[in-house]
Amino acid sequence: MLNRVILMGRITAAPELKTTSSGVSVTSFSLAVDRNYVKQGEQRQTDFINVVCWRQQAEFVCRYFGKGSMIAIEGQLQTRTYQAKDGTNRYVTEVVADNISFTGERRDQTNRGDYGNSYNNGYQPQQMDYEPQQPVQPSYSNGSASDFEEMPLDDDLPF
Repeated sequence: MLNRVILMGRITAAPELKTTSSGVSVTSFSLAVDRNYVKQGEQRQTDFINVVCWRQQAEFVCRYFGKGSMIAIEGQLQTRTYQAKDGTNRYVTEVVADNISFTGERRDQTNRGDYGNSYNNGYQPQQMDYEPQQPVQPSYSNGSASDFEEMPLDDDLPF
């Protein structure tokens, strides 16, 4: 049997890190995922999907993602039942996330270029200096950013 879910969408509210009584980190949030198909004359439909993350995944989400952040999630679909305070049975369907990824979307927040709402938090990526031991022949794989021409975003593409 197979139970895998892959989603990409936007987080609807800032995730909060919680801890169980046994000390395990957990967070849950809702993910807004647009449907691909749009009926003519109607607006695009959006599904809101509940997601739960445990342990390091929960800490990662709470540290690097905020409300409105685009996120990619891979996990398993899970259903559970619980009894509400009023005595009625409630059914919940949610995705238990195994893998969380940045989508590559970069949002400009007050000219800092943050991911989501809380990416930097004092973190500065370090560039590694790499010097090859032997002379390297020019190729696409070892080119630098100066080898490419910047294309204006408002012009039409050449193809």
